[in-house]
Amino acid sequence: MVEPETFEFLTDLAANNRKIWMDAHREERDDAMRNFTGIAKTLHDYSHRFDHNVADAVIKPKQSYTKFFQDARERIGPGLFRTGIDVFSNAGNPSENVGYYLHIEPQNCFAGAGLFQPSKEGLANIRKRLAQDPDGIFELTADPEFKATFSDAITTNKMLNVVPEGYDNAAPAAEYLKMVGLGCKKAIPDALLLDDDVIDLLIETFRAASPLVRYFE
Repeated sequence: MVEPETFEFLTDLAANNRKIWMDAHREERDDAMRNFTGIAKTLHDYSHRFDHNVADAVIKPKQSYTKFFQDARERIGPGLFRTGIDVFSNAGNPSENVGYYLHIEPQNCFAGAGLFQPSKEGLANIRKRLAQDPDGIFELTADPEFKATFSDAITTNKMLNVVPEGYDNAAPAAEYLKMVGLGCKKAIPDALLLDDDVIDLLIETFRAASPLVRYFE
């Protein structure tokens, strides 16, 4: 699934995260992008096995993964370019709707569901849902299959110190309301992702994550 050359490119990019280096390695970059496009197609081809809404959606594979260049307002880490790419399997807009993803980064690959870098509208919708149905998120995280698959339950890349304006600090889902984007993830060894048979593990992981997607639909 993930080509060895893609891992090699991402490893080299992490060590040389500069425009001059990226410009000199455009061919390798384009090869990696073709790999991500192929993975997006594969995830969609198998999506009927974990979410029929995704299977019925029309996707644009070349727009189904994060781009290398990082906008200054959304930058993760000091580098100009991302050294880990998310490939999405989504029934909506990956920046506005909770969906499935595969994160590809050497020695830090994982899969699950979520919306970790939401648009303003996407974040507002997440918070509205959490406030409306806090019991639903607690039932979800208490589900045995979900707990067994995602040991860290619900995670985020950014946590506020207090709940956002308009919400109560004493709200049942206050800890989730503080999250600027959220999701679940399961670590996947790099070696497994080199094999096309890893699709079975990804399907199993996405099935376990599907209640999170349905909760936010």
